[in-house]
Amino acid sequence: MSTPNAPNSKLKILCLHGYRQNDAAFREKTGSLRKIFKKYADFVFITAPHKPTIPEDALSDNGEGNPDPRGWWFSRPDQHFSSKDVTDLSTGFNESVEFIMDVVETQGPFDGLLGFSQGAAMASLFCALRESKEIALPLKFVILVAGFHSKSSAHAALNQVKITLPSLHIMGETDKVIPIEMSRELSQSYNHSVIVIHQGGHFVPTLTPFKQTISEFLERFINK
Repeated sequence: MSTPNAPNSKLKILCLHGYRQNDAAFREKTGSLRKIFKKYADFVFITAPHKPTIPEDALSDNGEGNPDPRGWWFSRPDQHFSSKDVTDLSTGFNESVEFIMDVVETQGPFDGLLGFSQGAAMASLFCALRESKEIALPLKFVILVAGFHSKSSAHAALNQVKITLPSLHIMGETDKVIPIEMSRELSQSYNHSVIVIHQGGHFVPTLTPFKQTISEFLERFINK
């Protein structure tokens, strides 16, 4: 199946980067996805409001150092985050929710969310807040790349929410940062999920081999 017929109006997708990335880094890493669907979707990239205090040469979610590294929340008192941390902390999370809602108000509305790693976890928590009617956020779909459930106790109730929003989950068989089991577990929170598995690690993969699957997913929301 080819990409969808050109729509009368494009989908608008809000993009949330991974930990210690920023909008520019995530834009660069999503080149394959944007190239395939540039005629059908506009991608809006934003930078998380919080700056980690760990050394600037530390690696980000994509295994590289980035200038101006940012995060959506922290799991440790020293303003650091790890997806493996079982903790009571979620420092900065509420501020990030308010920040994203401000973006929705000023740059929206958006048809969907796209998140990578911590950004995917943030997007999923947003979907749970939406499902439980704690926030008002019209959406048609969510795309989660290397997503996972937050292990913060502050998010435990949100992790139990069954989400009706259509979802596309992209995960890597050899991902060492977010093992595929963590992404599979997240996908089980969604009632209408589509799963794409690539053979690589912790990155947004070249999506050309999955063009048909992603086309069929997005086609449902164009001109609707």
